[in-house]
Amino acid sequence: MANFALAEHLADRGGSVQLVAYRVADELAKRSNVRWRKVPKPLRSYFLGAPLLDRTGRKVGRRTLSGGGRVIVNGGNCQIGDVNWVHYVHAAYEPVSSEAGWRGAKSELTRRLNVERERSAVRAARLLVANSQRTRHDLMRYLGVDDTRIRTVYLGIDSTRFLPPTEQRRRQLREDFGWADRPQVVFIGALGDRRKGFDTLFAAWRTLCRDSTWDCDLVVIGRGAELEAWRQRARAEGVSGRIRFLGFRKDVPQVLAACDALVAPTRYEPFGLGVQEALCTGLPALVSEHAGVAELYPAELSELLLQDVTSPVSLEAKLRNWRKHHERLSAATRAYSVRLRDRTWQVMAEEIRAAIQ
Repeated sequence: MANFALAEHLADRGGSVQLVAYRVADELAKRSNVRWRKVPKPLRSYFLGAPLLDRTGRKVGRRTLSGGGRVIVNGGNCQIGDVNWVHYVHAAYEPVSSEAGWRGAKSELTRRLNVERERSAVRAARLLVANSQRTRHDLMRYLGVDDTRIRTVYLGIDSTRFLPPTEQRRRQLREDFGWADRPQVVFIGALGDRRKGFDTLFAAWRTLCRDSTWDCDLVVIGRGAELEAWRQRARAEGVSGRIRFLGFRKDVPQVLAACDALVAPTRYEPFGLGVQEALCTGLPALVSEHAGVAELYPAELSELLLQDVTSPVSLEAKLRNWRKHHERLSAATRAYSVRLRDRTWQVMAEEIRAAIQ
């Protein structure tokens, strides 16, 4: 979404925009001043497609630079030295995966290649744009980038899709989804490696559900290699009636509007767009204090920040505190969401354009 917003902004200004990507939204591809260089993805594999993306990007990029244009890449996806807009620092986090055999070996090889490509591309860049101060510091700490080469630009939001619903709207959505009319807590993230922290949340939720006074349900949005395993474990632990696994969803704004809070015990989060979307919807969002999006939290929401995302006991305490003070925290989040929704994708794109001129 961030890349789409920047490309749309540049196209709106009337200049020539060239996109090198596996796929591009139709509304961009159909524009007369946008040219899409489609990159194939053999066997639908990003691992196999990465070298082709890099090669095509370098070819188009060199021609663009020679004609006086600018080139923007993401991390290590293209080895050309102009502007690098960094959304994720591979060198800053080593995934913990439950996969074994060739899948585990492939994951480890992928990470090593990502770190190598990232280091080369970042060091060659004339300017780096970081999506948070967290990302900025990771670029300096893990990749040795000089601070003077980095500009920090936070991500934006679609303020027309993510906004607080009325209570009537919330109840109607729950009825449409077939949910009980009681507090709903949502988790959004892939259920593959443990970066998103669902293992911590599951352990905390299992304990909470043993308390007869705990009246909340957990809604899980996301797919991944461990989705079915978590469903089976929920049944085995006797909490399947309190955890609803929805898999991949295209109606995330509606799901958020039907919920009361979001929890994101992420071990590594350069920014956290899902958290920002929840806040803009008026949901108190529990997230690591080290996540990039936490830098935007006002003082009145600081009690939602998690100090230890690996501790189920700590997360349980934070969830209990939210439930006890949910009315105050919801009111504070709704008030803050007004300011946060002012930071649209257009604002973000304008700041990036200004930074690279």
